[in-house]
Amino acid sequence: MPVARPAIERTHRRKERPPFERIALLLQGGGALGSYQAGAYQALAEAEVQPDWIAGISIGAVNAALIAGNPVEKRVERLREFWETVSTPPLGLPVLEGVDIRNEYSHRLINQFQSFGTLLAGAPGFFTPRVPPPYLYPPDRIDTLSFYDVSPLKATLERLVDFDMINSGLTHLSVGAVNIRTGNFVYFDNGNCDICPEHIMASGALPPGFPATEIQGEHYWDGGLVSNTPLQWVLDSTPRQDTLAFQIDLWSARGELPRNLMESETRQKEIRYSSRTRSATNQFKRAQKLRRAAAKLLAQIPKDLRQTPEAELLASAADEKVYNIVHLIYRSRKYEGASKDYEFSRHTMEEHWKSGYHDTVRTLRHPEVLQRPDGDDGVFTFDLATDGRD
Repeated sequence: MPVARPAIERTHRRKERPPFERIALLLQGGGALGSYQAGAYQALAEAEVQPDWIAGISIGAVNAALIAGNPVEKRVERLREFWETVSTPPLGLPVLEGVDIRNEYSHRLINQFQSFGTLLAGAPGFFTPRVPPPYLYPPDRIDTLSFYDVSPLKATLERLVDFDMINSGLTHLSVGAVNIRTGNFVYFDNGNCDICPEHIMASGALPPGFPATEIQGEHYWDGGLVSNTPLQWVLDSTPRQDTLAFQIDLWSARGELPRNLMESETRQKEIRYSSRTRSATNQFKRAQKLRRAAAKLLAQIPKDLRQTPEAELLASAADEKVYNIVHLIYRSRKYEGASKDYEFSRHTMEEHWKSGYHDTVRTLRHPEVLQRPDGDDGVFTFDLATDGRD
């Protein structure tokens, strides 16, 4: 029996756009955990909080394309279609959907069984095992240096995403990847290039599972190898604007001490891919406090001093804009284990979707989340796990 979809909770709905020049949706990478972001977006859409800029990495880039590449009224439907497609049991393998498992150990075994099915058969509409395996291809074929073939993902993106709409610029879209040759992080942005399926696939080309993606003679891997969080890309953009940013993370930097080897593997994944979101936020708050102080100081000094090279340098960095950074971080269950990012069963997908939906609903119930900050640094941060009171 399928898990029921989230019920609509009207308490989080809003009628007016929040008082910010820009609303940003920032989507971290995390494979099968990405349906958490889809649920979070559903709640934002119901609240009529639509992003002007969506930035994503890896599975976050896929979700970003599904949102930016569809009209507002179709976005949740397309997200649902994608996630139901990739969570369909591959090759008809039996899965225990809708079973009420109260024992953590049993639930962990079932999740491991289902993730093993993904390793063997892939995920429909996403990736399939490479035949023949990569060891049998010539060594100079970089496009086959992977265990899986992602051509199904390209077909799915072409079916569910309107790339002409993305490239029209109605919604600003950025996806991050890594240039294999230089090792440099690159953002493909519809403000300076035409986005196509290959740009989205490059952002999620995590080796050795997925092959490198070639774009204009260069080859790219998953952006999460360098930074799994697009927060800094948006915050450092110019010209600066008053920004309400929803940062939807799939890996938590904070966690408990592991109790066994499986939990140890899970914890190291969380630390590696969380990309130190809180640290980046704290650094931005300090920098923004200095920018605002410079702006106030420049307004008080004589005109002749404002024309000195030193003052002009300060003026180029001065900024009185305000920022709300709202963290929505998936808190995994202990039974999920290290395979949680490739456990694509329908039951688990629905669990993640519901978690994202309800976490966002609870967050939007706090009025300060959508209000302009009034502190000295002009930055307000909110994390339901630490700041929530309901």
